[in-house]
Amino acid sequence: MLTLEDVRAAAARIEGRVLRTPAVRSDAISRATGADVTLKLESLQATGAFKERGAANRLAMLSEAERRAGVIAVSAGNHAQAVARHAQLLGISAVIVMPKHTPSNKVTRTAAWGARVVLEGEMLADAFAHAQELCKAEGRVFIHPYDDEGVMAGQGTLALELLEDAPELDTLVIPVGGGGMIAGCAIAAGALKPGISVIGVEVAAYAALAQRLAGQPVSVGGSTIAEGIAVRDIGELPFAVIRAHVQDVLLVPERAVEQAIALLAENAKLVAEGAGAAGVAALLAFPDRFAGRRVGIPVCGGNIDPRALANVLLRNLLRDGRLVRLVLEIPDRPGVLADIATVIGGAGGNIIDVSHHRLFASPSVQTAQLEVMFEARDSAHGRDILRALEDRYTVRRI
Repeated sequence: MLTLEDVRAAAARIEGRVLRTPAVRSDAISRATGADVTLKLESLQATGAFKERGAANRLAMLSEAERRAGVIAVSAGNHAQAVARHAQLLGISAVIVMPKHTPSNKVTRTAAWGARVVLEGEMLADAFAHAQELCKAEGRVFIHPYDDEGVMAGQGTLALELLEDAPELDTLVIPVGGGGMIAGCAIAAGALKPGISVIGVEVAAYAALAQRLAGQPVSVGGSTIAEGIAVRDIGELPFAVIRAHVQDVLLVPERAVEQAIALLAENAKLVAEGAGAAGVAALLAFPDRFAGRRVGIPVCGGNIDPRALANVLLRNLLRDGRLVRLVLEIPDRPGVLADIATVIGGAGGNIIDVSHHRLFASPSVQTAQLEVMFEARDSAHGRDILRALEDRYTVRRI
């Protein structure tokens, strides 16, 4: 099994090749969750994710013959970029197989690092199968994203740095996809600080680790914004480590991941992809579990599609009541629109969008239907404006 010495050797091997990211105590996240939270900002890596660590270590371990043969990897994005970058730095030919529906920003960034990108399969498992075929056909070295001790040791360097910078931590909360990061971190953290609690986080739709630990058949699938940890299969090498060294695995709902992305962006001023925000999502979903604890969380990736980020932030504004959408039944006569605008504006609301329907949406030719979206300071402010409108009109909140 992987050892602390393996992780320390990896740290020496990747020094200067991978950024030593800052570990920052976040007052914003601490106040929001009730825990004392330190964030490890892996989103600041050159490729925007922690995967640089494992890729850099594994590629540095290749023999000269293996370097000449070239490498191949399969990934939904972050491992892909990491292998592509470090292969380019070492002058190694790289092929990356990615599922067809990988976010476009991850595909283009991977290609920008000089790799040949092949899009194949609906899910990561399909891309894996195709990568194995290409690997045999072209004689390349397969760089597994998580089921590899060299990769696991590289990912474990994250915990070495985190505990060196924040030795007071008593809990690590680590997102889980294939298990490489949590396995490497559990080995390092457990050896450096016996008794520290290492807890994994999966999204509810991809609970492969939790199912395996419970002895259940693995059944995963569905859409998730945390596509970086939407993995069907836990690696066998990581699973052995996890079973021995990880205390628990928590499942977080999709909504908690979106809330965590928004909380990091708005309050902590950090951009995180879904997988990168999963650790914070666990604290939001299980506040009693972490109240008063000193928790370290890697913001393990920041490669979120800009449109997805915008949608998450808008959805969060709606949930928080800072954006309010209403449908009003109004009399079809002059001055009504102006009156509604006056009520909203006079109360301090900011109208974002208005849609006025006369012909088909209203129950009577004497009435019209108005859809209004406005911005409020907070949910209480929004409710005050809603009550002012209800005093004059029939209003339905949507």
